[in-house]
Amino acid sequence: MSTASIEALVIGAGPAGLMAAEELAKGGAKVVICEAKPSPARKLLMAGKSGLNITKDQPPEAFIAAYNSPLLAPILAGFGPREMVIWTRALGIEVFTGTSGRVFPRDMKASPLLRAWLGRLGAARVDLRTRWRWTGLNGDGGYVFDTPHGAQVLRPKVCVLALGGASWARLGSDGAWTGILADKGVQIVPWQPANMGFSVDWSAHMARHFGQAIKGAALRVGDQNEHGEFVISQRGLEGGGIYAVSRALRKGGALEIDLMPDTSAEEITVKLAKMKRGETRANRLRKLGLSPHAVALVQEFARDAPIEDAVKHLAPRLIGPRPLDEAISVAGGITAQSLTADLELRAIPNLFACGEMLDWEAPTGGYLLTAAWATGQWAGRAAARRLAN
Repeated sequence: MSTASIEALVIGAGPAGLMAAEELAKGGAKVVICEAKPSPARKLLMAGKSGLNITKDQPPEAFIAAYNSPLLAPILAGFGPREMVIWTRALGIEVFTGTSGRVFPRDMKASPLLRAWLGRLGAARVDLRTRWRWTGLNGDGGYVFDTPHGAQVLRPKVCVLALGGASWARLGSDGAWTGILADKGVQIVPWQPANMGFSVDWSAHMARHFGQAIKGAALRVGDQNEHGEFVISQRGLEGGGIYAVSRALRKGGALEIDLMPDTSAEEITVKLAKMKRGETRANRLRKLGLSPHAVALVQEFARDAPIEDAVKHLAPRLIGPRPLDEAISVAGGITAQSLTADLELRAIPNLFACGEMLDWEAPTGGYLLTAAWATGQWAGRAAARRLAN
């Protein structure tokens, strides 16, 4: 086992870790990034396959209000949607804002942004080491790694952890670090899935509708009312509309779907009265304008209810959230009480944390990535200041 002293160490090469490394390099530090996977930012690249939503164009107050963590408020005030766009354009990546306010690279992809970013980090002589998996801390402050060359120990002056949460383990976020930090007295809120689908025990006739989207619906859970699209999958219900209310559902709320939010129950009654007597229920639903997939949902969950109630107040029988590793993001992580305002771990001096490791939760729509970048910048700058003092 070899040991080497270095100036600054970042563990994890996702968006938060790369941002922390960049800030340390700007401060003049010699930076080593250690990444367990064969290549960096795998979850970022996966997110980019459906269009890389980097942020949302909102006033700062509204943007920050989407998060459930007071810890993030000052961090996002310094690096929010405006700063995210400026930073992306400085990489040579042009962006545009969609009708929903979501901001994307012009070509929608993550790979050009990542290539440009890695090129800039390389020019700053940041040393990226892949297949270096962090396995713990030794007794004299060393960070132990399992590497292609055997066990290695690095002894940095400062370190930033950017190891992600506990979803999409195959891309690197496996939550294995929790035991290491918990043994050192760091408080960690247990993981829960966030922005996830919900399981349904479908009857056999629903199989032909798997993969089909329900568009233009309103989803209500308690006082929360969201308009959005969701998908009927083999496993249950998923997609943006479901993700928007997933936190409330996880906490025990009941889902109610309005399949015709722009039409009142009274208007539906009038339309039904004009239809021929003796028509099947399915035909009546189709004549109201419901898609075949929406009709199937009504037949699945409200076959005997009055049509007006079934369409306006559909209550799917959800079994529970999909497993943690299928979730887009997670809730839980290092508590705010375990961190200083600089995101330094109180129990381990000179060790900072950022990204999904921290206990915060946000919806999809650009919030997740912006917070990863913002906390990485914050922790990296704090670590750079520590080196300078």
